[in-house]
Amino acid sequence: MVRNILVLGAGKSTSYLLDYFLEKSAAENLHLTIGDIDPKSVPEAVRNHQNCTVFILDIFDDPARKKAISEATIVVSMLPAKLHLKVAEDCLHFKKHLVTASYISDDIRKLDAEVKDNGLVFMNEIGLDPGIDHMSAMQVIDRIRAKGGKMLLFESFTGGLVAPESDSSLWNYKFTWNPRNVVLAGQGGAAKFIQEGTYKYIPYHKLFRRTEFLEVEGYGTFEAYANRDSLWYREAYGLQDVLTLYRGTMRRVGFSKAWNIFVQLGMTDDSYIVEGSEGMSYREFVNLFLPYSPTDSVELKLRHYLKIDQDDIFWGKLSELDLFNPNKNIPLKKATPAQMLQYILEDSWTLKDGDKDMIVMYHKFGYELDRKKKQIDANMVVVGEDRTYTAMAKTVGLPVAIATLDILNKKITTAGVQIPISKEVYDPILSELKAHGIAFNEFDAPYLGYNPDSVAG
Repeated sequence: MVRNILVLGAGKSTSYLLDYFLEKSAAENLHLTIGDIDPKSVPEAVRNHQNCTVFILDIFDDPARKKAISEATIVVSMLPAKLHLKVAEDCLHFKKHLVTASYISDDIRKLDAEVKDNGLVFMNEIGLDPGIDHMSAMQVIDRIRAKGGKMLLFESFTGGLVAPESDSSLWNYKFTWNPRNVVLAGQGGAAKFIQEGTYKYIPYHKLFRRTEFLEVEGYGTFEAYANRDSLWYREAYGLQDVLTLYRGTMRRVGFSKAWNIFVQLGMTDDSYIVEGSEGMSYREFVNLFLPYSPTDSVELKLRHYLKIDQDDIFWGKLSELDLFNPNKNIPLKKATPAQMLQYILEDSWTLKDGDKDMIVMYHKFGYELDRKKKQIDANMVVVGEDRTYTAMAKTVGLPVAIATLDILNKKITTAGVQIPISKEVYDPILSELKAHGIAFNEFDAPYLGYNPDSVAG
């Protein structure tokens, strides 16, 4: 009997996901059905595959969505996170397993009891971050505990970056995932974490001036700023007694200090509409956030306002984005500052045809064993092939695909709304990911605990 995998949404993170299913389709007796608002965005080789059907699907078309889900064996939702609930409720109604790469929302978490009662697996957070971070962390943490060790410290950092060979920007950055999420990063409350037993909070307006520095052999130095809520992972990972728990986002050194310019100006604000945004030039957009002067230029006002010298590297970074161009216009109606900034940045930071991206993940595990404090550091680097087969698409899509097939083949059977933190889930998936070149390098390091000298600002 043919097993029908329904994939909802075929965006930038699905290239490896779709190829994986089609490569396995004959041997695993699979048929891939893809529902997307724009079927033409699906590569022709995928659309024309004998074991694939692509159709137009508006996720808000209730009858069409329900029909597609009712005919599936398992559902993979690659839609934006806010749209998962409709899909999850349909999967529960029609008794279908569900796989997503997104964070579990409170609404989906509330379905857990019913999902368990129906013997269904709703696997979430099975992409990169969240996903590979969960699995790789729990594999090491469980190994430490199995030896009798007690966890003292856990730090985890991930970055979607441009590969060194494609790094042509003073910012050392290009978009490798949803640009809107990059522009809004860190908003929605203070970053919360714990270091050496002390709770720490960083408000948004200070977030990008508090960075930790990391070395990855062969790739140099990186910086990391704190993610919004690290404390949630105490419960998920069983780290209630840990002294240090900190999660962050990685960038090349200097990015955060430069990005802080946009934060301080107010350009990342998404809470109000700019009057007359449509047709506004890049230069006019910058001038919105500066004091009025009848004589000073936009450039001079900005340098004075932020105390930036003309020969400062940060001035070069701003100029590189063409921010002061009076002839480039923003075609967005009723846009927020954040939306306008995103448009400008996409003009400079979109991957070109020959560009490659890079994913870097770094974990630190501090523990006590036999009355000695020890530390394991682990890092993973994945470089993309091109702007379609990106490292981001590989590290997000492959775990989703592998988990889907493992659920179909009853390798993953524990029912409920869950994330991939059990040995039943992470062992086979990490093993297969290694065969695809996604693996961690581990090395013993001296236990340092929290080093206050590693934090700038």
